[in-house]
Amino acid sequence: QVQVVESGGGLVQIGGSLRLSCVASGSIFSINAMGWYRQAPGKERELVVVITSGGRTNYADSVKGRFTISRDNAPNTVYLQMNSLKPEDTAVYYCNVRGLRSNDRYEYDAWGQGTQVTVSS
Repeated sequence: QVQVVESGGGLVQIGGSLRLSCVASGSIFSINAMGWYRQAPGKERELVVVITSGGRTNYADSVKGRFTISRDNAPNTVYLQMNSLKPEDTAVYYCNVRGLRSNDRYEYDAWGQGTQVTVSS
């Protein structure tokens, strides 16, 4: 089993900033990619940004220049720094982790429980 836990969501005013954290743990042999997705009420879940093990990133156009994904020396941890937040950024943000399990080397695709981000005026 691979567990994913997000934290750092909350209520922020327009133009404000938040930093989300994501930690993966459990039967992890390797991580190929970690990413952030979001789902607003009545909408489908969408990609925000993903970072590969090689450090390559892919941002949604709507967040380019405002959001930054980063990795820490802490193992299996990524952060999402969100600046210049807009009301349309309001959503539940989910962390996704993909890689190989340590017990059988099978692929896993694990999701966290999500963290709410609300941008208000």
